[in-house]
Formats: sequence, C-alpha cells, structure tokens
Amino acid sequence: MSEAQHKSDSRGGPVGLSSSQIVLACAAALVVSVVAAMMLGKGPAKSAASNGGEVEAANARIQPVGAVTIKLEGGPLKTGEEVFKAQCSACHSAGLAGSPKFGDAAAWGPRIGTGFAALLNSALKGKGNMGAQGGGDFSDLEIGRAVAYMANAGGAKFEEPKAPDAAASK
Repeated sequence: MSEAQHKSDSRGGPVGLSSSQIVLACAAALVVSVVAAMMLGKGPAKSAASNGGEVEAANARIQPVGAVTIKLEGGPLKTGEEVFKAQCSACHSAGLAGSPKFGDAAAWGPRIGTGFAALLNSALKGKGNMGAQGGGDFSDLEIGRAVAYMANAGGAKFEEPKAPDAAASK
C-alpha cells in the first residue's frame, strides 16, 4: 500500500474525527432516535366515545369464525301457531317454492291424505325445497304442533301433539 492511503489528519482519525467525537455522535443519534420513537408512539389520546367506530371495526375484523350457542331444554313449549309465525310463515303464507299455502284446502288435501306421521316426517327431515325443520331450531314436538296447525287450517282434523308429561297425566 502506498504511503498516501495511510495518512491521517492532525486530529487523529481517518476522516478527521477523534474516537471520542465518533462515540459522542453515536450516542446523540441514539438519544434522538429514542425520543422520536417515544413521541411518535404516544400520539393524541382518544376517548372510547370519540374513536369514530375504530374499536367496533377492529372487533369485527378479529371476531371468531364460529360461535357456540347453548340452548337450554325444558323451556316453555311453543304452540303450533307460534312456530308457524316464527318459521313456517315465510314460505307457507305466500306459497313460495312449491309449498302449500296456509289455509288452501286444495293444496293441503292430498298432503293431509298421507296422514299426520308422513307430514311430520317431511317437516322434520325436509322435502323438496324445504330443509329439515324448514331451517328452524325447534323441538320435534313443536314442529309437530306447527304441522297440525297448518294442516288443520287446510281442512285436517289433527289433534295438536301434547307434551309427554301432559299426555301421561290425562
């Protein structure tokens, strides 16, 4: 190597800075970086009411994919009319998707001829465009009550199914 490449200036360092000046410059840069990071991270404080829906939006993005619903058995049984209004009326009130319209004796006649058990089986397992229980979440007894209610409105004379404990006490 040539003698010119190894020259240093009068302050001792290769670029004109002493080692104490280099250490001091690094320390200053570190302090400035830490202070800047702290100020950027702090930001303005927001109250829960003034967050503009940010919390709700974040909660919606991170919500679980599924949920567990616990249904307690033994609550009050729904009547056939209540189940019809809650579940069956969506299609049977207007006769949608090939369903027999509520109260239409001509549409219900052939179905009533198959008997209550066949109608109940179709309602519980699904038939044609109707899913099992019409997509509802009722007990088999409540579905039976709805079947009797709808069929009776179409001309049948089915007795509404009773709860097991009520039938045993008679």
